[in-house]
Amino acid sequence: MKSLKFTFFAAIALFLSFAVNAQTNEKSAEPSKITWNEDSYNFGEIEKGVPASHEFTFKNTTDQTILITNVKASCGCTATKYTKTPIKPGETGSITATYNARNPGNFNKSVTVTTNDSDVKKVLRIKGKVVATEDASAPTKGSKQ
Repeated sequence: MKSLKFTFFAAIALFLSFAVNAQTNEKSAEPSKITWNEDSYNFGEIEKGVPASHEFTFKNTTDQTILITNVKASCGCTATKYTKTPIKPGETGSITATYNARNPGNFNKSVTVTTNDSDVKKVLRIKGKVVATEDASAPTKGSKQ
């Protein structure tokens, strides 16, 4: 009976030690404390066929070096570039989102940013309206050729 009690308490102690260790190795469940200048941008109207870019900038206001570990656009119509070097406290970094204005109409896209200091991802948004420009050489509706 003593052996059974000892095994039971040893199993509980082992379980608790793993649980405590797992908590100390996790990243923060709070958002990163880096400071973004903005997290959304409206291009307004942009011309069809002309890619539009916007640079989102941030400052590392934490007390640790930050590394952007992943940047993912919501679709293949948006390309991204970002600071790939470690950003020390007080330094700045950036993420550039370029929208391929291939199709006329409204767009609302996101870019998801992951950093090494938090499990919470930062979502940046771009939106606008792609307008088709009329080709001067193309016949207009109702015109005769």
